[in-house]
Amino acid sequence: MMLERLFAGIAPDSAFLVRRPDGRLLSVNGAREADGGTIVHVRRWRALAAILARPGLALGEAYMDGDLVVERGDLYRLLLIGARSARKIARRRPPPARIDTTRSRRNVAHHYDLSRDFFRLFLDDDLQYSCAYYADPRVSLEAAQIAKKRHLAAKLLLSPGQRVLDIGSGWGGLALTLAQDWGADVTGVTLSTEQLQEARERALRAGLDDRVRFALQDYRDVQLTYDRIVSVGMFEHVGPAQYDAYLGAVHRLLDERGVALLHTIGRFEGAGQRNPWIEKYIFPGGYIPALSEIMTAVERSGLILTDVEVLRLHYAETLRAWRTRFAARRDEARAMYDERFCRMWEFYLTASEASFREGSLVVLQLQLAKDRTVVPQTRDYIAAAERMDAQPPTRVAAE
Repeated sequence: MMLERLFAGIAPDSAFLVRRPDGRLLSVNGAREADGGTIVHVRRWRALAAILARPGLALGEAYMDGDLVVERGDLYRLLLIGARSARKIARRRPPPARIDTTRSRRNVAHHYDLSRDFFRLFLDDDLQYSCAYYADPRVSLEAAQIAKKRHLAAKLLLSPGQRVLDIGSGWGGLALTLAQDWGADVTGVTLSTEQLQEARERALRAGLDDRVRFALQDYRDVQLTYDRIVSVGMFEHVGPAQYDAYLGAVHRLLDERGVALLHTIGRFEGAGQRNPWIEKYIFPGGYIPALSEIMTAVERSGLILTDVEVLRLHYAETLRAWRTRFAARRDEARAMYDERFCRMWEFYLTASEASFREGSLVVLQLQLAKDRTVVPQTRDYIAAAERMDAQPPTRVAAE
């Protein structure tokens, strides 16, 4: 009974069964084998003890090592239970300390400098590694990622010839789209050598290297000013101790009548929460902010919040697509790395989707400016710009 009570404390609102290493079934919160619910088999006593003591870290480690097997049901259903429970029993942890540039580059390399061929296994053709925009959940991942870029461009109020800074430019897809379809002159900065190489190669192949340039550079070292600044999926790596520096840099680099757009994962249940498994194995130094944390720094920066949007289930749908594609090409991933690596990525993609469906994670898009008059009074302009999906400004001009 003691083990059942301990598991019930970890997952207070869910009923499931745990098979111990000796084969005995434990009933958590009244679950019965005949009911057909989830059965989790923990194969080693050491793993069982670790899960009970440190579930946030040890559950993922046990799955990676093959010490935890979902005997009935699937990993996704199990991690939905975990996501619901995390919202109930989340422990407040202090935010990470200030991260210098050298450590920032090392943290980025841990994840983003994996083989480009690996990411091609499950991303769309444009290598968009951030939340897509699903106006309709039935559309393809490719269509949703195109819609995401269109949505960002609409909020940036782009005009041909404007200078754009892309902070955390990834493999270059957004920068290239803003240049090709909206006529922008784009500078992208990244700390990933793998992403930098791919982005530069793509710019050359597209014949856009005269209007799109990429640099291995920290945002704090950028010196020029820009009409528009966009940052997608990078703020999660900044850390609260650096929020003032980050937003101070945006203020310094943004033209007086400029517009900035910050796209980041956020949480709706307050500051200070961290996932120890994600931090150790996936994103060292990463931190998911609450909106209140971002806004406190925005207010100190001198920037004005001109629009905010909360994308709730869009990332869950994106991760579902990535998880499905990864599963279909899992053998290729194992050939590149190994079985444990594949189990780590299965757990990461599955846990992340569960966290956006049942946990406290959302995506935030914050539009910022120095002058409150540079953005229209109503949000009608966003939908109007998105209706030009097949005919963005430069394409219309060419016709």
